[in-house]
Amino acid sequence: MAVNRDPILKRCRYLGISPAVLGIYKTSKKNPNANARRKVSEYGLQLKEKQKLKFIYGILEKPFHHYFEIASKMEGQAGNNLITILESRLDNIAFRMGMALTRREARQLVTHGHFLVNGKKVDIPSYRVKAGDVITLREKSRSSTKIKSVIEQTASRTTPLWLEVNKEQFSAKVVRMPSIEDIDYEVAPHLIVELYSK
Repeated sequence: MAVNRDPILKRCRYLGISPAVLGIYKTSKKNPNANARRKVSEYGLQLKEKQKLKFIYGILEKPFHHYFEIASKMEGQAGNNLITILESRLDNIAFRMGMALTRREARQLVTHGHFLVNGKKVDIPSYRVKAGDVITLREKSRSSTKIKSVIEQTASRTTPLWLEVNKEQFSAKVVRMPSIEDIDYEVAPHLIVELYSK
């Protein structure tokens, strides 16, 4: 599997996103005018929006384009559908539950089989949950000191409205499918639609 080895904080500055979106709260020097030096073309803006979403969710080009194709065939706006698909991935749910500090860490936990969906073990990070699904941490994993310390560190993290989290039971229920209004970062999905429509 390909691994992105770009410095995370540098990439966040370039894409104009807060490292907190990725679960990183230690920041280095700030340079708010880093992107204000040169004029960006329309294509450049579209590309940057696509790169932003790929970077936040840790997805490579091929699966990202596949998600866009699925989003285009769904009812409603393709850009908003794309956000819904990305947010409903199991690794993102694990991150949103506060069971991992970053989505990258959440992906590793899912791959190692620490999570159950409706009582069945799922070790595929890209598994898409549906409304009504219950995601729980496996019984054996609950005694892990690492996971307990992560839960303490993420206690102040805001839980999205579409997810009902019970940290005592190490579980979460998907109340409804996520929408673009639920995300905690700024994105212009219509630019991604325009980019892929060329």
